[in-house]
Order: sequence, then structure tokens, then C-alpha cells
Amino acid sequence: MKNHRSLESAGEPTHATHTSRTMMFSELELLLNACPRDSGPKDYQTAIIEDNVLGKKTMSTRQHSFRSLRELYGLSRDIKSFRSMIDLWDADVESRQVLAVLCASTRDHTLKETANLIVYLPVGGTATAEMLSQSVESGFPGVYKDSTLATIGRNTASTWSQSGHLHGRSTKTRVKLEGSSVATTYALFMGYLEGVEDGMLFDTVWSRLLDSTKEKLMLDAMLASRNGWLEYRRAGNITEINFHHLDRKE
Repeated sequence: MKNHRSLESAGEPTHATHTSRTMMFSELELLLNACPRDSGPKDYQTAIIEDNVLGKKTMSTRQHSFRSLRELYGLSRDIKSFRSMIDLWDADVESRQVLAVLCASTRDHTLKETANLIVYLPVGGTATAEMLSQSVESGFPGVYKDSTLATIGRNTASTWSQSGHLHGRSTKTRVKLEGSSVATTYALFMGYLEGVEDGMLFDTVWSRLLDSTKEKLMLDAMLASRNGWLEYRRAGNITEINFHHLDRKE
């Protein structure tokens, strides 16, 4: 029997970065383009603060950007959600936004709360900042004051636009993602880190955020297995999924 896992036991704290920032995808991509894949937190800190790879105008903005990116993504290969994202980052450029939003959702509980709204919003449906902030208030009643909730609503709306789930400016509508075996691999692994196993991995919030049918997810898992990103076996109603590569020890 597999040992129970959780994102917390894998070194995953939870933050509320969306009280002040979005998922900062453009900054993340700039940072990862500038740094080797074996970089550690100090390397990323140097790149942002000393080398100014993000092109920020002031030192305080550089420092704030580093803190926010570290809260959102970890920026450490000791953190499995970040290391596995880096492992898959160069495999499919088109999937990077989805990898980023899934990673950030594991680390920011306000963003994860809004993911439940995004998952069940039909294609063509309207999402407003108010709807997103209300979902956070429902999940964490009384934790955030009204002005903070309004900021979270605006920032999460921007994040889900960056990820490709929403489209539009003042009025945002739900659009359907085009899944990939890379995104499916990462979504399945995020569920695995939460303690979900085998066939149930296709039903987590991470998998549902890919807008794919279960049949498409299983096909993607098969392709991912051929690429060595995971191990997928299915016989009749029995499904087995393992992650010897992504869950390896450094």
C-alpha cells in the first residue's frame, strides 16, 4: 500500500499571495528563461534582485517580486510541486501557463478556492471578480475584510485569464482549454501529492481544470507513460499510476 502523502508533507506551505499579486506568469517565464534548470533559491534571488532579469525599476519592487514568486512557486528543487513543474517546463511551451496555475493553486489557498468556481463554470459562462471573491469568502468566512476580498477577486480573475481559462477584459467568459499530455502529467502528480491514488487521480480538481474528458486524460496518461514522465497501466477496471521519475529523491 502506498504511503499517504499531502502537499504539506511534500514541503508545500499555503499562502495568500493573491491578496496583492496575480500568478505573475510573465515574470515566472522570464526568470526560468534566465536560469539553469538546476538553480536553487539563492540563484533565483540573485537573478531577480542583483541581475534584475525581470526588468523592475526599483530595488523594493525586485524584492517584492522575489518574495511573491517564492510564495507562489517555491523556487526550490526540494519542493516537489516546483521541481516537477521544472521537469516538464521545456516539454511543451503551450502548456506552461497551465503548469504555472496548477502549481500556484497548490500553494495559495485563495487561488485554490476559486479553482472550484472555474471548474464548474460552463464554457461561455461569465465570471466576475465579485464571484471569485465571494467564493473565497465562502471558503474562508470572516478571514478577509471586504477591500482585501475585492483585491483577491481582481487578482484571481487576472490569473485565470493568464492561464487561459477566462477571456475578456471587464467581462470575462469561460473558455475551454486544449489539454496536453504534459499538463495531464502534472495535474495527476498534484493529485498524487495530495494522497489520491490511481484511477481517482482523473477526478481531482487539478485534472478537472484541464477541461478534458476522462477518456482524453487516460489517453494523455498513456502518452506520458511512453515519454517516461509517469507509469500508467490499465487492465479492465483496474488502473495503476506511479510517478517514479517525478517523485524521485534528488
